[in-house]
Amino acid sequence: MIRGEFTDLLDSLRRAADTGGDLTDAPAAEAARLLRLDALTLALRSRRGMLELLWADPADPLGPELEDLQYTLGEGPTLEAARSGRTVIETDLGAAPNGRWPLFAPAASRTPARAVIAEPLLLGAATAGVLTGYRIAPGPFPAPQCQDLSRFARVALELLLHTPAHALATGSDGPALHRAAVHQAAGMLTAQLDVSIDEALVRLRAHAWRHDLPLLHVARTVISGRLRLPPDH
Repeated sequence: MIRGEFTDLLDSLRRAADTGGDLTDAPAAEAARLLRLDALTLALRSRRGMLELLWADPADPLGPELEDLQYTLGEGPTLEAARSGRTVIETDLGAAPNGRWPLFAPAASRTPARAVIAEPLLLGAATAGVLTGYRIAPGPFPAPQCQDLSRFARVALELLLHTPAHALATGSDGPALHRAAVHQAAGMLTAQLDVSIDEALVRLRAHAWRHDLPLLHVARTVISGRLRLPPDH
């Protein structure tokens, strides 16, 4: 039954892509269910090489939480897939080798997620983004499941290519960048601390990690004026 539903979903998304549809036509929760995953995310790779969470189930915080952890800590399966251009699999985050993701793996183990698979969205030799699936049960991903994820990734890439550039920045008529508040806060810090935008982002991530706070929470407190980061002496 699920196999037939998955084929129907792919067919409908291919038709949407053929008529100029974008990622708003792809239901994240339904795709995750049919792929036998507990969370599914798509991150866009910017020209500067940074990954921006673009698509996930808005009703389920698990995927965005894990993507934000990777953004804050600078390591993890989505980032590894983007850098290597290869599929990254970890069958048990709680038992990952110590040297693989020394910061991300212990942090991820405090969430319900146990297994992860990250599939790069390739445009020739370039990586346009990464599709990452999470599962709360440890264990390997069967070959048919990996093949289905690859098939979905190809359709998702077509939809991504049709997503208007202005929608990526504003969220109007399309998916919104998940971390818009982070970039707004970083922009404020460049003026307050007289630092580069990259340094401002590092400051935000360091504060979030040091105080064990979600990065978006830190960004919003900066924007509201409730938090002012001190100059670095």
